[in-house]
Amino acid sequence: MDTFTKQMRILTHLVSLLATCSAVLGCGVMPQGQERSQSFTVSGFTLPVAMVYSTTPKPQVPGIATSRDAANSVVSRLVMQTVFDVLEQQGRSAGLPDAIISTILNQLTVRITYDALECRSVSVDQQLDRIMGVDMAMRPHCIIVRGAVTSLCTQEMARRCDMNMKIESIPTRHTSISGTLTTTNVIMANWSRGMWQNALNRVVRMLASGPLKMHFFTAVATVN
Repeated sequence: MDTFTKQMRILTHLVSLLATCSAVLGCGVMPQGQERSQSFTVSGFTLPVAMVYSTTPKPQVPGIATSRDAANSVVSRLVMQTVFDVLEQQGRSAGLPDAIISTILNQLTVRITYDALECRSVSVDQQLDRIMGVDMAMRPHCIIVRGAVTSLCTQEMARRCDMNMKIESIPTRHTSISGTLTTTNVIMANWSRGMWQNALNRVVRMLASGPLKMHFFTAVATVN
């Protein structure tokens, strides 16, 4: 290959690279009102005490949130940060410079919705036949096993929770996290459903290795 041909190939490569960088960094912003939004759901996780709340927290339940907003914030921060960490890893795996990755992430908005469960009273690591019912004003009565809320006791006072099977499962609205990813980046805006699903699968895997890892081992993400 002669010198001229080599130079032309190098020039062509540089032009292509610059065009790609330009699209991502500046020109790659979608027109106003044409941003892409993708909703998703994370479900199938167990409910750690950090994701529930009690306005009268008990000493035997360290880490429980003291308000609904505090519990919701724990979930929002955790999922949002994990989404950004996954996309940052993907960008670096693709060989993108940090400046481009930063721009792409700045063009992404993550909105998380979660309905935290209130535990007005709790039983911690007790056998069901030893858990007594509580007054209506103290329900939901959360049954906590190894740091996770596993069920609710609906039994009346002076009776054990296992009588007449007065044990209820946790309502699904408390074991599901909804989110929306909105991007103005022209490349991400054209991602296929499968690409979004792949990214969210990575998010769930990272959650399963994060601070609440044992509770997200069985979690799944679904692109809506």
